[in-house]
Amino acid sequence: MERRTLDQLVEDLGVEHRAKAALRELMQRGPRATAALKRGLAHPNPKIRQGCCVVLDHHLDARAIPDLIDNLSHDDPGVRRWAMHALACDRCKEGECRPGEDATIPMAMRMLSEDPDRHVRKEAAALLGFQVHARTDAVVALQAAHDQDPDPLVRKVAGWHIPGGPRYERTKARPARTAS
Repeated sequence: MERRTLDQLVEDLGVEHRAKAALRELMQRGPRATAALKRGLAHPNPKIRQGCCVVLDHHLDARAIPDLIDNLSHDDPGVRRWAMHALACDRCKEGECRPGEDATIPMAMRMLSEDPDRHVRKEAAALLGFQVHARTDAVVALQAAHDQDPDPLVRKVAGWHIPGGPRYERTKARPARTAS
């Protein structure tokens, strides 16, 4: 079987019948694929940009952060959503690189309040939901979205993470048990 180059694999992200295999191979190659992924983040095909964001979500490299930030204003909402996720979601990361909360939380709050696409705003609400017990500004942003967002799905997801919401209540710290 022919072993594809990293640039070929990145190109394959834009070919429907090759995209899954390319994504799997790029994930396996991890940080070694960063240079090709960075080039892919500037590709004219949004599917290729999204695929690069998915891989970088797991194998984030500090060298790719400026390219991901540039994609937050891309015309395609899927690209914006995946770029934001790659920057803000700590749960997916396999490596050491994690952008600081001081950069990612305000970015997610801005996307929640300003992005025209409901799927991007929903993703921003979900990402901010992980911060509600540590940051009151995340709760304030989610409460505003719950009360004012024009889309019912965004309001619903935001409501899960505000005080009284099911995910908020399920994830809050419980008092320590005392021995009797």
